Amino acid sequence: MRRITRKRYPCVVVRKMAVLPGMVIHFDINTPAGVKAVEKAMIKDRKLFAAAEKETPGGKAKSGRTGLFGFGCVCAIKQVAKLPGGVLRVLVEGEMRASLLEIEDDECLIAVAKEIVTPDDWYIGKTVCPVNPELTMDNEDARLKIMARINILKELLTTMLGYNPQIGKTLTKQFEEAQTLSELLDYVAMNVPMHFSDRQRLLGTETIEDRFLTLMTILQREVNILDIKTNIAKQIKERVDKNQKEYVLREQLRVIKEELGEGSTATEEEKYKEQVAKLKAKKEIKEKILKEIDRFSHLHDGSSEAEVSRGYIETLLALPWDRASSDNKDINRAERILDRDHYGLDKVKERMLEFLAVRNLTKKGDSPIICLVGPPGTGKTSIAKSVATALDKKYIRICLGGVRDEAEIRGHRRTYVGAMPGRIVTGLKNAGVKNPLMLLDEIDKMSNDFKGDPSAALLEVLDSEQNSRFSDHYVEIPVDLSEVLFIATANSAADIPRPLLDRMEVIEVSSYTENEKIHIAKEHLFPKQVKKHGLKKGQLVIADTVWPDIVSGYTKEAGVRGLERKISAICRRAARMIYQDGKSTVRVNRGNLYDFLGVRKYEQDKKSESDEVGIVRGLAWTSVGGDTLSIEVNVMPGKGDIMLTGQLGDVMKESAQAGMSYIRSIADERGIKADFFKKHDFHLHIPEGSVPKDGPSAGITMATALYSAITGKKARADVAMTGEVTLRGRVLPIGGLKEKILAAKNAGIKKVLVPKQNVKDIKELDEEITKGLDIVFVSCMDEVIKNAIREPSA
Repeated sequence: MRRITRKRYPCVVVRKMAVLPGMVIHFDINTPAGVKAVEKAMIKDRKLFAAAEKETPGGKAKSGRTGLFGFGCVCAIKQVAKLPGGVLRVLVEGEMRASLLEIEDDECLIAVAKEIVTPDDWYIGKTVCPVNPELTMDNEDARLKIMARINILKELLTTMLGYNPQIGKTLTKQFEEAQTLSELLDYVAMNVPMHFSDRQRLLGTETIEDRFLTLMTILQREVNILDIKTNIAKQIKERVDKNQKEYVLREQLRVIKEELGEGSTATEEEKYKEQVAKLKAKKEIKEKILKEIDRFSHLHDGSSEAEVSRGYIETLLALPWDRASSDNKDINRAERILDRDHYGLDKVKERMLEFLAVRNLTKKGDSPIICLVGPPGTGKTSIAKSVATALDKKYIRICLGGVRDEAEIRGHRRTYVGAMPGRIVTGLKNAGVKNPLMLLDEIDKMSNDFKGDPSAALLEVLDSEQNSRFSDHYVEIPVDLSEVLFIATANSAADIPRPLLDRMEVIEVSSYTENEKIHIAKEHLFPKQVKKHGLKKGQLVIADTVWPDIVSGYTKEAGVRGLERKISAICRRAARMIYQDGKSTVRVNRGNLYDFLGVRKYEQDKKSESDEVGIVRGLAWTSVGGDTLSIEVNVMPGKGDIMLTGQLGDVMKESAQAGMSYIRSIADERGIKADFFKKHDFHLHIPEGSVPKDGPSAGITMATALYSAITGKKARADVAMTGEVTLRGRVLPIGGLKEKILAAKNAGIKKVLVPKQNVKDIKELDEEITKGLDIVFVSCMDEVIKNAIREPSA
């Protein structure tokens, strides 16, 4: 039960404050309505109603009755002081809880409130309750219940006092002086630190039971929070004490080293910070490095974590974030350097000069991403170094052959032992500038395994739209690769993953002609080897007539590596003759070439001396250049079987079968008897049986050889051909024409049959290659037979 009295009081609104009965507190009033309320209370009975203001989630107070809490406190004004600016400072003492029923707005706010008197309150230590004489403590259970609550409250407060001893004196005294349980609970709520909302909850409880349980819940929560804070503070203190001890010892050690002259005055952290101040980098990058330096300064010098942090900081400081070199803008000088260092490779040179021209016009220009594809030894790697020299760029070579781990490109995360940046970032670090020429050598030789696919990691590196913020797992800061000039090399574009190939501008570097090899040998390789072997100018002379023999008789390759080795062998022999035999000059001519290089290793595959039945000359592309193939067909009595020998691949076998089907389809119009194919077997063979052969480009050659053997008509010995054949006799285009045309020319062939759709490829060839050759474009087998088969004279 509770007794309720309804009254009207002048009302003041307080913010973030709950006034409890028995609480003495002061607050400032600066609103006209609040000042009027105080004045009215002072005139009447010095009673005020203090109501707390609610707040919205945004922090703004609500207005009207709904903006106030439903419970407040009737207070007695003890003192009023006037402050400057019309502000009143009011000292009040809370007397009684009251429920706010409504607010009247007159000259000031008037609160209509119900005073709440709790009849079930007990005077501590009394047998009869003075408020309600009908309630007695004769009941042992009731007495024990009250004492149990007081003991629980004491125990909880004792625990709290262990964390916050400052509140202990007043609370201990109040336990002895409190007359009622309600008074004791309110006093505890006043003096124990808690949030304003918790005090407001206690103010709104109408029964002793609810007030006790609410206070216990709040106190238990505060005890739990204090326990957690104490544990955290203890851990922090232990760590700080340890770090402080280490700091003092390090400082003592530093002073001792300075006294002994073994240490510098600047600490390692200070040196790093000085380097950061001098570093050319963006603000966010410097902030990241400084943050890492601060972390490093708190680590123990000898710990493994400090070593990892030191290596990371030094890597970040060594990277050329905004440091770039000045490119050469003299396009004529660049052209002279490229022509000086390399003979041929015109497409590569033109592309580099175009890039330089665009850069000079736009002042920036996107750096091209170029892939040079061609056989080994054709100068793909060395041209990249010449381009770097011509453009005055730093040169970095990254060999990707055999790389199969993605971390080689993107780096290892720092959580791993021995972590380091990837090859791209390491290359930038070694270059010292952010715009070097970076050669990705042997990009087609990468593989992948369970550790990831490095070619997938290169997709970001070689994408001009993405590489301005390349992510390296070790660095963890975006690295700008947009100004790096990437040049990749490969022997075969077919071995490069398609998405990666799509990001690069492919330039074919084809085989050298014999004339180009002679020029390269005389102008580049020979002077280089003479200098390398310590020979002086004029001590070794190689006659001009010897060079063709060296190129064709002792090497068989698309490039010039083997040729350089032969020149090196000549220089070694000459050096011995000069040093041991005392000769002043060594001359090499066709007569003594054998003494320097031994027996001639290769003979030119010359054309047949005479026309023959069933033997046709084909053209093939190999990794060391072009070659000619002599395709032979024999016809013998049998059941119509066809045998294919010479280690032919599946595609080549299918081409032979397609050619045979075409010959059978034209048997009637060519005068071949219908039962000829049932009574004879056919054996097609391509010499050099130990060498695997495949591809469709020998299709028309095999069909022509079959036609010659079946009809008994001779095939012309001075004709070679290449092209794919279909079942209906159409001739389809093929690749590798430059190498094939060179092979035909070297073999003494006069006429070459080429698919009509390859006209554009022939037009791109130099006149030096096509000179002296009759190139005939064919679109069907009828045209091939017309040019390749010698019809018997009537």
